[in-house]
Amino acid sequence: MKTLVVGANGQIGKHLVKFIQNSGSHTAKAMIRSKEQAGYFEELGAETAVVDLEGEIEDIAKAAEGVDAIVFTAGSGPHTGKDKTIMVDLDGAVKTIEAAKIANVKRFIMVSSFDTSRQAIQSAPPGFAPYVVAKHYADEWLRRTDLEYTIVHPGALTNDAGTGQVEAAVEVERGSVPREDVANVIFGCIGSATTIGKEFQVVSGPTSIREALQKI
Repeated sequence: MKTLVVGANGQIGKHLVKFIQNSGSHTAKAMIRSKEQAGYFEELGAETAVVDLEGEIEDIAKAAEGVDAIVFTAGSGPHTGKDKTIMVDLDGAVKTIEAAKIANVKRFIMVSSFDTSRQAIQSAPPGFAPYVVAKHYADEWLRRTDLEYTIVHPGALTNDAGTGQVEAAVEVERGSVPREDVANVIFGCIGSATTIGKEFQVVSGPTSIREALQKI
């Protein structure tokens, strides 16, 4: 099974590509912004596609040709302005969804924000609200498609080493989770039919990732 990882050069993306390449049964295609980012993925034996997420839908669709699943884990980052949040976290996500349709890729996994409800938008600090808005509408766009989607809502992200144990459900108590564990959750979703058409929040917890996903 081949998976296109959009936003592969991000921290979650790098972990995910490594998990995929080390699995022995899956392969990754890393979508990156520049050739300079290719070295890490080439060392893992992963295919790369240089595509600007702010470019044309057709460019993303071309990168998606021949893959079985797409993971959207791109993000504008915490230090960019509202313009980049709109262009990457919203428009980039929607264009990737539309590209999946063009490339006839049915499986789509979205890495979202912990809470993208209307209530979360209203209660978010001013500097964070545009990000929640972008994720809210990107998630809603995906829900309205006929793609075999999963939406992952991770808690506060850390760079701690993954433990392989999480708490995952439609709603969980707010908490943190290592990026490595989020990547491991996404990897588990790629081949899991039980997570299709579902979305869930995930934080660190007492349950193995495999078992947690089986209960979703």
